[in-house]
Amino acid sequence: MAQRHSTPIRGLMATKHSPLFQGRFGRLFRSLPPAKFGATEADNLKNLSALGAKMSAGFDPPTDGKDPEESGIPALYTYLGQFVDHDITFDPASSLQMQDDPDALTDFRTPAFDLDNIYGRGPDDQPYMYDGANAFLLGTPLTGGASDATDLPRNAADPARALIGDPRNDENTIVSQLQGLFHRFHNRTLKENSTLSFEQIQRLVRFHYQWVLLYDFLPRIVNADVLQDLKNGKGLYEKDKLKFFHWKNEPFMPVEFSVACYRLGHSMIRPGYRLNNEIGNLLPIFMTPDAAKLGLKDDLQGFRALSGDRGNRAIDWGRFIDIDTRVYDGSDAENKNRLQFAYRIDTSVVNPLANLPAAVAANPSSLAQRNLERAWRLGLPTGQHVAHAMGIRPMADKDIQIGKGVDKQDPKDLPVSIDTVSPVFKNNCPLWTYILAEAMYYQEKVKIPVEGHFTITTPQLGPVGGRIVAEVFLGLMFGDNHSLLILEPTWQPEKTPYTLKDFVNYALGK
Repeated sequence: MAQRHSTPIRGLMATKHSPLFQGRFGRLFRSLPPAKFGATEADNLKNLSALGAKMSAGFDPPTDGKDPEESGIPALYTYLGQFVDHDITFDPASSLQMQDDPDALTDFRTPAFDLDNIYGRGPDDQPYMYDGANAFLLGTPLTGGASDATDLPRNAADPARALIGDPRNDENTIVSQLQGLFHRFHNRTLKENSTLSFEQIQRLVRFHYQWVLLYDFLPRIVNADVLQDLKNGKGLYEKDKLKFFHWKNEPFMPVEFSVACYRLGHSMIRPGYRLNNEIGNLLPIFMTPDAAKLGLKDDLQGFRALSGDRGNRAIDWGRFIDIDTRVYDGSDAENKNRLQFAYRIDTSVVNPLANLPAAVAANPSSLAQRNLERAWRLGLPTGQHVAHAMGIRPMADKDIQIGKGVDKQDPKDLPVSIDTVSPVFKNNCPLWTYILAEAMYYQEKVKIPVEGHFTITTPQLGPVGGRIVAEVFLGLMFGDNHSLLILEPTWQPEKTPYTLKDFVNYALGK
């Protein structure tokens, strides 16, 4: 253990090393200058606020039925992406009010796909999460959706807090129930493999999770040509193919990834989701004044028990992932039961994210503005500088379009080139905005898993954003001696192809 600025507390060296306090943030492109968007701090904030406002869509209520902003990616992948973020990053100490040094930030989460947000410190150190047989404890039963659905286990406080490995996995109703699926997946794996140790069960669960990330999640969000460049002749990912993500002793968490490129998921969020057939369960992600005017009474915010009036919020998973086949666009009744899709990766985020509740975020309340400010305060370079450093010709300003990446544009809401938002953005685009704009030019026609034959235009991360995201995913696995790519690189699930829907079905007992 390196000693910095002080001597370790007496006896500390004899304790077990906590997996929750290791890792460090750093940079992929250390030589690039930090982006600036004005001569003074006030100028920077003013210009970033203007861009954030332009990247925020107008009010659009949650609805059933076909939606022009949908991609070909089922909605659950949005929240798998959020779950992954909670698995590999946690920085409670950074601030929007100060200039942060990435080299001084600690990642209070192992930078590895090890499910420590599920397992915590294990049954020996956190026994209140498990029963006596190393199975996860489940919460109170829920109704309205999947059979045997339960809330997360909770304490007796008011509001009741979830007893889980990472409290952030209770921050909305969807990710909390996804956490519950991981509990059920573990419990079924444990029941069906009674001769295996707890550590062997963990490895088996992690391998299935990592397989889904490598061979299902990444191909949905990253352009296929980008991923192909990271594989060898046998179609296997290869560490030597990593050009930009390198580390000396163990992997770090690159801020270009965590603060910019991996925030692609914010553009994939819908204004709201229908959880099941119960009345009142088409809900906005956050309550806003506009939503209240429509008579909506509640939202999908978490950190509270699913009981009482919210006890009927069990998710019907067929609305979020293709565990069965449903009508794409039919009658009102059929549309209420349809598979919902993530919004397209583009330079537009839905309106509730422009008006975050005070309980979620202080000033500024706009998520887009918060993302832009945070990246600026951390000294991230521009998208153009990163592209140059990667040997890629940067996009022209006219091609960095701010707005919705739909097939047929509304004449009243046309995207605009970034330099029209402010001259300061001419050849000077924030990295987060750049990788979203890039995705709008790397689109695939995706056949969606519904009744009939339908394809949807689906933007994917391109050669800058996609390469950074893919290299960090692969690098974290290649840097983890317990990962699938290191322990058993040719391992595969018993059933292949194996995707997120198979993981969900197994957790549901199917």
